[in-house]
Formats: sequence, structure tokens, C-alpha cells
Amino acid sequence: MGDQQKVFPVLQMETKKTTTTTPAPTKTELLPVQRPVVTPPAMRNKKGNLCCKILCWVLSLLVIALIALAIAVAVVYFVFHPKLPRYEVNSLRVTNLGINLDLSLSAEFRVEITARNPNEKIGIYYEKGGHIGVWYDKTKLCEGPIPRFYQGHRNVTKLNVALTGRAQYGNTILTALQQQQQTGRVPLDLKVNAPVAVKLGKLKMKKIRILGNCKLVVDSLSTNNNINIKASDCSFKVKL
Repeated sequence: MGDQQKVFPVLQMETKKTTTTTPAPTKTELLPVQRPVVTPPAMRNKKGNLCCKILCWVLSLLVIALIALAIAVAVVYFVFHPKLPRYEVNSLRVTNLGINLDLSLSAEFRVEITARNPNEKIGIYYEKGGHIGVWYDKTKLCEGPIPRFYQGHRNVTKLNVALTGRAQYGNTILTALQQQQQTGRVPLDLKVNAPVAVKLGKLKMKKIRILGNCKLVVDSLSTNNNINIKASDCSFKVKL
């Protein structure tokens, strides 16, 4: 047999080319970028100049007001020569001092005070709301109102004021007062709070307060008897 050539079928294998499609990128929404507003230099300078002008104007008014006030005070001082009124405690009398049913201390005093106005050109109006109080060791024993009146130039006025009051822990306070009375020296504080208005010529000024404190030493607190004031030291100040 002749050489027979064997023909083998050639298998052509087709490779499938797989193509992967990449999705197109999605467009993201872009937020607008907020850029800072830049103030022009000219506008900034105008605002700064305006603030400086306002500040200078306010300071100028303040300086002018202070100068005017200083001039007014100087004129009042040199023209009127103001002086504080003076007070003296003339007498103190106890009309009642005893223990109540609720164990509080009941106190009734009468005090006579001399008020002096040393000013030659200034009058003093004693307004409503003034009061005088008697204290012992930080405890107020009694209090009474100062009457309303006008005190003229270089005037001397005597005030007779009735004081009443109640204090807690009556037994303790009364025992301490009796012990002090045995020594013949009972310390008391007489406090004055007087709202007054000053009259300069024909002009009535704003109301002020005269605050006073008189440290007294009396020999006893016997009721309805004359009490001897052994020492009296008074100091006063003005509260605007």
C-alpha cells in the first residue's frame, strides 16, 4: 500500500474574547466653593476712622462733663462753704424694759438730740423716712422716726424722739444688760439715718442721706429714772 497520508482535521478552537466594559464614571455634583468676601482696604479704613471718631467724641464729652462737674463743685465750695450738720445726745430715758410672754425683750426709750446747722448760706430739709435706733451689742433694742422739718441757716433744733421695739432672746439680752449695769457702764450705740435735701440759696438740691453713729456709755437702764450719759462719741458721714 502506498503511503497514505492521514489527514487529521484541524480543529480550530475559537477563543472567545471576553471583553469587560468598565462603567463610565458617574458625574458627581460639585458644590460651589464659597470664597470669603474680602473687604476692600478703602472700606476698612472708612469703618476704622468712623469708630475712632465716635470714640474720640464720647471721650471728649466725658472730659467736658467732668470739667463742668469740677467747676460746679468748686463754685459751691467757695461760695457756700458747706459743712456737715452736728448732733449731740442730750438725754436718754427708759420708759419700759422687760420680758414679754413670748420671751422677747420689749424696750421703750425717749431720746433728746440737738441738731445744729452751722452753715450760713445752706438750709436743710429733713425728709420723710429718717429714723433713730438704739443698739446693744449688735442687737437693735428700739427705733423711732425723725420728724420732718426745715432747718434754716445757723439754726439749732432740739428733737425729742420716742423709740420702741422688740428683740428676740430677751432673757439673754436682759441678763447681759443687768450685768453691765452692775459695773456702772452700759455701752450703747445710737444710730441715725436721716434723708435730707440741701437748699443752696433758692435751689433745692437732690436728696442725700446723713448716717451717724454715737457710741454712748450710760450708768444704768433703770426705767423712769434719770440716766447719766458718761461718754458720747459721735461720727457722721454723707451717703449720696
